[in-house]
Order: sequence, then structure tokens, then C-alpha cells
Amino acid sequence: HNREVKKGDTVAMMLPNVPAALEAHFGVPMSGAVLNALNIRLDAKTIAFILDHGEAEILLTDKEFSDTIKEALSLCKSKPLVIDVEDDLAPDGELLGEIEYEDFLNEGNINYEWQYPENEWDAISLNYTSGTTGNPKGVVYHHRGAALNSLGNITSWTLPQLPKYLWTLPMFHCNGWCFPWTVTALARTHICLRKTEPGPIYSAIIDHGVTHMCGAPIVMGMLVNASSQEKRSLPQLVKILTAGAAPPSAILEQIELLNFEVTHAYGLTECYGPGVVCEWHPEWEELPAAEKFTKKARQGVPYLVMQDLTV
Repeated sequence: HNREVKKGDTVAMMLPNVPAALEAHFGVPMSGAVLNALNIRLDAKTIAFILDHGEAEILLTDKEFSDTIKEALSLCKSKPLVIDVEDDLAPDGELLGEIEYEDFLNEGNINYEWQYPENEWDAISLNYTSGTTGNPKGVVYHHRGAALNSLGNITSWTLPQLPKYLWTLPMFHCNGWCFPWTVTALARTHICLRKTEPGPIYSAIIDHGVTHMCGAPIVMGMLVNASSQEKRSLPQLVKILTAGAAPPSAILEQIELLNFEVTHAYGLTECYGPGVVCEWHPEWEELPAAEKFTKKARQGVPYLVMQDLTV
């Protein structure tokens, strides 16, 4: 493209779980650049800080967030090339970009040879954590760490070949816990869901034969407490990897009655998403329900790819 993306440049995205967000997890590093997935829940001032701190050269944005992005661009010193990702399901909003995403792709060089990292420690993405006081803190992910945790997801969750994965976890959250790369490595299907709501989740599971999904305990609570109009009977078992706040044992018990199987993990932005997991013992299935789900609410066994972790 005539706006050349150089090795090490930052490409920011302000996108929900739409196909372009998934594509960015491959296209950006394949160009030698670094992906900065912005938290779509942040305010304009914080977004402006991140765009400046991360030195964004390009910004992919969705019109749902046009008010926030317009204000952020007026506040920040960076002047990235703004590219609109138009989604038919997006609510009304202003198009802010110089070019639309598909048009931008069509202007690319079809003979371009994508770049391998020169070093496994080269940056693949830049994330920010707001879990401290003051401005968000940047966390740089390298190709080695992303590859390792992508494989760690497979071994610690015993993922099979050809999963059908539903995107209920935000891709901006630790690069979707590395699952853009995990699921692709297993050669199957990503089902993108723009909004995490119970009705669309149940519909997507049935319509697309979903086998796996991730999400915070609030997502499980949403599914358990869905209205009778939204809730659907599931013909297949769906496996959920949950992390974040500890899930109440009552929610774990109720969601498994709906044909979900839960694995509990915990992690940090600094460790690429999940780093410890509840390593389930088959004999625990025979325990009384209260004791069984109290055990399932724990985590603490390190991912196989995790080094120097003490619990």
C-alpha cells in the first residue's frame, strides 16, 4: 500500500469480534508490524494516551466507536492512517477513515512476500493493562511467547483437531488469550460474534455446531440466567474455558446442567492470558455436587509452557 507499513510499526484496532479483527492477528505480524488491540470499553482520553504511547501508524476502527475515536484523535499527537471497517451489523455511526478496509486490502501488492520475524523475541503485539493506578501500562508480546501460549491452550484444555470456536471472549483481551492463533493451528472454524448476548450465543452454538468458547464468569451467568425466549436446548456438549473472577460454584453447577463443560483458568495480560488451570481429576466427578464444583472453582496448576511460576 502507498502508506508503507515498516517493520516494528504499530497498527492499532478498535474493533469488536468481527472477521477483520481476526484477520489483523495474522495480517499485521505477517507485514512485520505490531498489533495493538484497543479495549473498546475505554474512554477517549485513555485511547488517545495509548495511540500516542504506542506510536500507532494505522488505526482500524468500527463506526460503533466513532464518537470515542473522533474525540481520541483530536486529543492525541499521533496522526495514524484511519481505516474504516464497515460491518453490516454495526449500529449507526460516523465513518472517520481515509479509506475502507476492503478497499485498503484491494490496493495491496498481490506479490508481497510476508515476513517471518527475524528473531523469535521480536514483538507481535502490544497490549495495555489498566489494573494499576495512573495511565495504562504497555505489555509487549513477542512471537515466541504467543506461539508458546497458543500451544499451551491446546495442551492445558486438551483441545482436539478441528474445533468450532465461538468468539465470546473479546479479541482485545490479551489478544483473545492467544486463541486466534490456537484455533487456526487446529485447522478449523472461528465463529465471530459482534456482541456477547445470551440469545445470539445460544443461536450461534446451535446454528454452527460450536464445540468450544471462552469467557469470564459473567458470560456463564448470562447463559444461566437467560430468559426462556433466549435459552435453547443444546444438542452437543460445549466446552467453556473461563478465567477472571472466581466463578461461584452454584453457577458452575447450573451451567453444566445446560450441557456446558467448564475448565477454570487464571492469568494476566503480562503472561499472554491464561497461565494456571484447574487440572481436573476424573475421580472428582463422583464427588457430591457441592464439593465437586468447589474444586472446579479452583485453579493453580501451571500451563505446561509456563516457566518460573510459583503458586
